[in-house]
Amino acid sequence: MSAKPDPRPLILLGSTGSIGRQTLDVCRRYGIPVLGLGCGSSIDLLAEQIRCHQPAAVAVADPAAARVLKDRLAHTPFAGCVVHAGEEAALELARLPGPAIVVQAMVGMAGIGPVLAAIEQGHELAIANKEVLVSAGTLVQQACRRAGIRLRPIDSEHSAIWQALEGSPRPDAKAATACRQRALRRIILTASGGPFYGASRSELAAVTPAAAVAHPTWSMGAKISVDSATMMNKGLEMIEAARLFDLGADEIDAVVHPQSIIHSFIEWTDGSVLAQLGFPDMRQPIQYALSYPKRWPAPERRFDPLDPRSARLSFAALDEDVFPATALARDCLRRGGSYPLALNAANEVAVAAFLAGEISFPAIMAVVTAVLEGRNAGWGEEAAEIGRILELDAQARRLARAAVRGFGTR
Repeated sequence: MSAKPDPRPLILLGSTGSIGRQTLDVCRRYGIPVLGLGCGSSIDLLAEQIRCHQPAAVAVADPAAARVLKDRLAHTPFAGCVVHAGEEAALELARLPGPAIVVQAMVGMAGIGPVLAAIEQGHELAIANKEVLVSAGTLVQQACRRAGIRLRPIDSEHSAIWQALEGSPRPDAKAATACRQRALRRIILTASGGPFYGASRSELAAVTPAAAVAHPTWSMGAKISVDSATMMNKGLEMIEAARLFDLGADEIDAVVHPQSIIHSFIEWTDGSVLAQLGFPDMRQPIQYALSYPKRWPAPERRFDPLDPRSARLSFAALDEDVFPATALARDCLRRGGSYPLALNAANEVAVAAFLAGEISFPAIMAVVTAVLEGRNAGWGEEAAEIGRILELDAQARRLARAAVRGFGTR
């Protein structure tokens, strides 16, 4: 029997991005009230979202864009909407009084402050920001434990693992204890392979930004699309899975699954394997994160095993010689400390440089590798507080920008 939606209001950070727009699709379908919306500078779309969802407050990171939005809302029925502006604006939204569910769909490390603020405020937290969990996952999980909050993953792969684990005994136990008491052997993440899987190294040298963002299966933003093309997205997800489910590097595998029908597997020590299936649609994991522990009906997203898309499911091993990102991520996970943080920061800088035409597609991984191999960089340190995490993140970005200059001149 289906359950009625929880009327708990939603605070959405990153409302104008792909995940944000699909989250609002779910809100419209189930009548979920929206308390706050946040974006960087896309005020045309944000203004439309304000008219549709009537939030009490919004946040715009770009102060100039925020001023334009205020002027646009003046003398309209939405003039009472509070517009927060600047770097601290998302924090203001995360600290709105609750109870509420905060969906963190911002891209990059800019999301770390709002994540911690939402936890401190006592909000439930659904997270699609893998960079924060990769770089500061230990700190975030410690904050969640103190607040008695359980992270709700939105990434389709981690939602699949979460749903499969929830279907086994002792779903309310802590991840580490539960996984071992449930005799979990490993999890297997699936990867679409991106637009270039099967290409040679020489073919990758000619890849353009336009080709890299043309994902064959999913509709995503530019940065995550490039990460999918390099396979770094899967590498970051391996580290994210380790943070979410308290697993070691040897308990996490990945395979290429071009159809993107099976979103991930879990394997038990007795050989049984559970998988979560569905046609590619991010609204399903978003909806589950908002409805948990209930399930709301969505008849238009029913899985049909006779659909031509599911007639043949195929799998292939990761090609880590041509796409070394997952090997780099696994190595960082084994090394521990701040290696995952350095990996993420260097990748963000390198992807931005590639999209700007400053470096080639293969140079993205070359920049990341150069940062990880930097001497006396201090990546072995496990940063325990936000200030130090941000210092190391800034250091990794400086080294990455220097590497970009070097590779960009070749």
